[in-house]
Parts: sequence; structure tokens; C-alpha cells
Amino acid sequence: MAEISSRPRWALIAALIAAAFGFVTIAVGGSTLVGVSANRAAAGNIVLFVLWFNFVAGFAYVAAAVGLFAWKPWSAPLSAVIALATVIVFIAFGIHVALDGAFETRTVGAMAVRSIVWIVIAAAACRALGCLPNSRRGH
Repeated sequence: MAEISSRPRWALIAALIAAAFGFVTIAVGGSTLVGVSANRAAAGNIVLFVLWFNFVAGFAYVAAAVGLFAWKPWSAPLSAVIALATVIVFIAFGIHVALDGAFETRTVGAMAVRSIVWIVIAAAACRALGCLPNSRRGH
């Protein structure tokens, strides 16, 4: 079983990044979804399925952060699911844009950053902890 004492330094950094992403995503997404007028207006052309995905994913980010911080094996497959789901939603967003759907340019950058961050976290966590049952490296 993985222990905090065996946690590599990069996992602590990844956990802090994941937690920050999660809490900010929950706060901003939540305030936009409930219709706080200033936040809703500032959001511009909202792509609702992207907003909902990111809001819900924020909770998964926090869970993954806790798992990475505690160096739990389940944090690796959770990170991989987050990365895969983010890329799928990014592709769906691309289709929305290609079909002349309204959007904000900053959404492209935000989804690219989210995708890259979670692909890197998932790859590192899966390499260290394994993403499938009985797949931990070195065990």
C-alpha cells in the first residue's frame, strides 16, 4: 500500500495544482450556473455543456487532489478518467465551434490547459501507481 512517506515531491505539487483547479472551478462555475448576474454577464457566450462538465469535474479534481496528497492508488485511475473526460468534452466543444456555435475564445485556452494538466498528472500517477488493478510499477 502506498504511504504518504513514499509520495514523490511531484505528487504533492500535482495535488496542490489539482486542488486549486478544483476549488476555483467549483466557485466560478457554480456562481455562473446559479446566475449571479455579474458573473453570468462576464462569462459571455457560455457553452452550457462545457460549463456543467467543468463544474462537476471540479469536485473530481478535489477528490484526485486528496488521493494524490495521501498517495492513494485510486488517485491514478481517477486522474486518468478526468483527463479522458476532459479531452472528450474538448473534442465535443470543437465540434460545437465547427458547427458555428457561439463560444468565447478563452474557453479554447482553458480547455487546452485543463487537458494538458490532467494528461500530465494522469500519466505521472499511472506510471507511479498504475491505472489498472495489480498494475503498480515495481510491485
